[in-house]
Amino acid sequence: MAGVLGDTTHGLTGREIGQLLAVVKVPDVDAGNKRDRLAGALLAQQARQGVSNCVIAFIKVAMAPVRYVQQPHTFSRRQDDLNKVLVHVGLRVNDQGQVARGPTAATLSEAARHASSLQAELRRRSTHPEVLRYCTLEILAKNPFHASLEAVKSVADRLRTLTGEGLDGGRLVDAVLMPGRGTARVAINANVTGPELDEQKGLASLVKGLFSMYRNPAAHEPRLHRTVTDEELLELLTTLSMVHRRMDGARVIP
Repeated sequence: MAGVLGDTTHGLTGREIGQLLAVVKVPDVDAGNKRDRLAGALLAQQARQGVSNCVIAFIKVAMAPVRYVQQPHTFSRRQDDLNKVLVHVGLRVNDQGQVARGPTAATLSEAARHASSLQAELRRRSTHPEVLRYCTLEILAKNPFHASLEAVKSVADRLRTLTGEGLDGGRLVDAVLMPGRGTARVAINANVTGPELDEQKGLASLVKGLFSMYRNPAAHEPRLHRTVTDEELLELLTTLSMVHRRMDGARVIP
């Protein structure tokens, strides 16, 4: 828990740790870093009291939703990371920022599953970093509709970066990914034999299909009329990861 809330990048600041320790009436301690400071203070208080109430109390004040009104994605990130730890002792942080009882996990895979974390499942599937770079904030904000739109943009943006082409959508795919009279400008194979050309055309058609299914409707339809579930988003991001991995080893003709 101290590792999550005292994380250098995504955790509480040193000042916040001191303020929250004071709120739950836990004496502060000196330590070399935020993680050790928070863990040391709570472990010492737990030893003095003989119970772990202080740990639960600190999580509750640190995860109070009112603290995250301007940063809902930060709440989601910390909630997910805490739940992957707390699930091992049958606890979880709910959406109200309270510590509640839940299923107990004995393995890391069970922990990811019981934490009900889309982020955890995406990490388990080794989702391509180019996909996550475009939609992580939307995922943390629990907005699958806009996450799907931003994720699909990652493919078009990467094709433009690789080739210097300025087109978009289906025209971009036809220009750089679809084999014409010769080799495609972003070629995932030698583009010589019939099966190789079919594979290249298949990837191009898949990308055009993803644009048609997600990018165009998401850009023009109100979210009220086009819902994207977590399950659908997970399947989309997995497919986009495959597309990016095929481009990782592609031969590019600028």
